[in-house]
Amino acid sequence: MARLVVLNTGMSGRSHELSVEKTTIGRVEDNTFQISDPSVSSHHCEILMRGSDVVVKDLNSTNGTFVNGEQVSEKTLKPGQTLRLGQVEMRLDSDGAAAPGLPGASSASAPAPSSTPTPGGKKLDQTMVMQRGVSLDELEQGPRTGGFDTTSKAFSKKSNKGNRMFLIAGIVVVVIILLVLLVALAMVKS
Repeated sequence: MARLVVLNTGMSGRSHELSVEKTTIGRVEDNTFQISDPSVSSHHCEILMRGSDVVVKDLNSTNGTFVNGEQVSEKTLKPGQTLRLGQVEMRLDSDGAAAPGLPGASSASAPAPSSTPTPGGKKLDQTMVMQRGVSLDELEQGPRTGGFDTTSKAFSKKSNKGNRMFLIAGIVVVVIILLVLLVALAMVKS
């Protein structure tokens, strides 16, 4: 069975089995595979199972859908290829085949999975890179480089001009109604 494995630090190891004909991916909860990252659109793309093919289809996302670095609107995704949605990278894994160098690879030149002992004495079948925390010294030095760029205009806060104009119009209408009521009350009293 095919599955998408998230590669980003902090989300690494998170995966989603592609077990249905259509999988939607996006930031909001109504997606089949939710990725809560600001660079991912609310409804970013869909993954379609067409026989043995896995097809990715962009849903007019803000930051684009990329397969191995190439922006696509629709493309067949092969096992081992990288799918990038905004700043989030994933790899397509399949039980039948994997990219060279990955567990399950069919290439003869692929390195064998490492067999690293753990503190409990057990051996792992593959090496997994784990992100360590941030030390106090690193926090004092300022932000890390190479992270998510929040200064980009692509993610600037949207203007609330429409909401502001609606609020002002509402206040004006309420003031006019109050004035009409006051004038009516003054006429009734006199």
